[in-house]
Amino acid sequence: MSSTKIARVGVGVFIFKDSKFIMGKRKGSHGSDTWSIPGGHLEYGETFEDTAKREAIEETDLTVTNVRFAAVTNDYFPKEDKHYITIWVICDYKSGVAKLTEPDKFIEQSWQDFNSLPEPLFLPWHNLLKSEFMDNIKKELAKGKKSYTG
Repeated sequence: MSSTKIARVGVGVFIFKDSKFIMGKRKGSHGSDTWSIPGGHLEYGETFEDTAKREAIEETDLTVTNVRFAAVTNDYFPKEDKHYITIWVICDYKSGVAKLTEPDKFIEQSWQDFNSLPEPLFLPWHNLLKSEFMDNIKKELAKGKKSYTG
């Protein structure tokens, strides 16, 4: 019996706070030593919003609100022989203090903006940055200039 390869669905979660978003340096075989926002697999029966809220807590210990669609990219990883459709969502910080909650998956975390993106970036970021969605994502980030506490 031959094995059928399928594309998986990943959800990337922009958590906006004070005109910045949190990024982590990945650890492990898939995108190791590259930077990306929190995210993970869409679980069976889960909405994009559910995935975003779950992944935000699991990976950063931050609670989010106002989750909304931002972009979609088609991401093929030839070296790993993996294929993902990445759904990018934007959400607003609600509460919590960012923590490195999954040291087996991330080396470090920091708040970034589009003028100071760390290098190297996770492969889906290259597709996102070239996409027609970037202007809207940057506009949404610019709207979030109010201060939050938590």
